This record gives sequence, structure tokens and C-alpha cells, in this order.
Amino acid sequence: MTVCLLLLSAVALAAAVPVPRALTRARWPEREPVVALWVWQCLVATVLLCCLAALVLGAAAVFHTVRDRVFAPAPPAVTAAYDLSVAPAWAAALTLLLACGAAWTTAMLGRELAEARRRRGLARAHLRERAPDLPAGLPVARGPMLVLEDEYPDAWWMPGHPPQLIVTTGALQRLTGHQLDAVLAHERGHARAHHDWLLHLSTALATGFPRVPLFAHFCDQTHRLVELAADDTASRRHGHLTTALALIELNQHRGVLSCASSHRLLGERVDRLLEPPPRLDRRRRALTTTVAALVPLLPLLITFAPGLTALG
Repeated sequence: MTVCLLLLSAVALAAAVPVPRALTRARWPEREPVVALWVWQCLVATVLLCCLAALVLGAAAVFHTVRDRVFAPAPPAVTAAYDLSVAPAWAAALTLLLACGAAWTTAMLGRELAEARRRRGLARAHLRERAPDLPAGLPVARGPMLVLEDEYPDAWWMPGHPPQLIVTTGALQRLTGHQLDAVLAHERGHARAHHDWLLHLSTALATGFPRVPLFAHFCDQTHRLVELAADDTASRRHGHLTTALALIELNQHRGVLSCASSHRLLGERVDRLLEPPPRLDRRRRALTTTVAALVPLLPLLITFAPGLTALG
């Protein structure tokens, strides 16, 4: 049991500190934001699985009730392989720490989802007050969309059931038909990929554990990569130049294209659309996706290795 806990701690530490920093410095995520999002999710899943497995093993070593329930279906040889009869002195403290971490994580996720639901309800109520009827000349093929009377050009996606696209009349006047289609494709890309769930998860983890490098980088990179992924969705359908011009038309009046602005990401997105980086070849994409998917299996392998060895 001690060896399992030490291995799980080593894997969690490696996935939570050096790997995220290396991934943040890498250049390839800009070329493949969807693959990069998958890699970040697998890293987070690896750390969470390590903590969960260590919590179960520690609780089984400290509490006889937990041990009896966890190992009830297992043969005596499997239970003996984990050596749970004598728990190390630090096992109780580690188990308590992991239990507090699990409770805190659950609380942060619950708070983030409840707050998001509250904000969404207030936003929908506000939109119902402002929403006029759709203009008669607007093509219905653009999908479910709410048009607001507002000279301020803007367009955004509101998650929910169903998700809704909101566009102001200022945006309709400023954008050409192709540019508007690119903006709507960008927002629909967010909706189809359920980026709101990723944003909620990353925000909750970063808020709950601000000193953990993995969760801090996960939050920052998720907010960046979901925008790049949605830009790629729009540019593949309507062209890189059209998508870049649509972003400029919607945002140039805010002054957010300046490098000194807090919205520097938008300038990076426009530059990326005007000079799109080459994608990774299919083989490298498949290899990266497969390796990332296998990494979360490592905690499970470490956890079940003694039992499988005893059965063999």
C-alpha cells in the first residue's frame, strides 16, 4: 500500500507541475487547439484519478469499514497484496487531507455551476425584456438567433437548453453577410463543443486551488484554446480572412487590438487568422491524442497492479 501511495503521489506531482509548464511553453497547441484541449483534460483527469485512488487506498488502510467494503468481493490473496493490516503513521493525515480536497473540489464545482445558472437566468430575463421581433428580411437559415436593438456591435453565445445566439443590430449593420456567417459559425462552434462545461470546470479548479500550477494553467489555456478552436471552425467554413475581418469589425472600436490591452488575446487571434499556422499532420495528431488518452490509465494501473499480480 505504501508503494502504491508513493507512486500515485509521484505521478500526480509530475502531472501537476512540470508537464503543464512545458505544455504552456510549447508552440504546437496554437496549431491544434482541439488536440491541446484534449491533452489538458487528460492531465487534469490523471491528477484527479491519482488523488481519488490514493484516497480510497488510504481510507481502506485507516478504516476497517472502508476496507471491508472495498475488498469484499476480492480473494484474501488480493487483500494481503495491498498490506493494509498496518497503516503507516502518515496514512491517516494523507487520507484526511485528500478527503478535505475532494470535498472542497466538489464544493467549488457546485458553486461554479450554481453561479453560472444564476447568471444565465438573469441574462435571459434581461434579454426577454429587450428582445424585439426578428427582422422580416433576416434569413431563417441562420438558425435560432435573437436580435437586439442596439447600435453597439456585438455577438455572443448563451449556453443553456437550447443554446442561443444573440446579435445586436449594430453588428448586423457593420458586418457583411459572409462576416456575419463567420461570427455565427464561431459561436455555434462553442455550442457544439460544449465549451461552457470546460470553462466551468477549469474556473472551479483554479478558484479552489489557485496555487496548483496545473489548475491555474488549465484555466488560462482553456479560455484561450476554446477561442482558437472556434476560430478554426469559422475559418474552415468561411475563410480565414473573412473571420479575421469579422473580429476586427466587431472589436476595433473597443481598442482591444492593442498589445497593451488586457484583451491581447484578440490581437493574437487576428494575427493567427491572417497568417494561419500549418496544422500537425494526421499521424502526429493521432499519436498525441492516443498518448494523452492513455495517461489517465496510469493511476488505475498503479492502483490495481498489486491485486492483479496476486491473482496472476
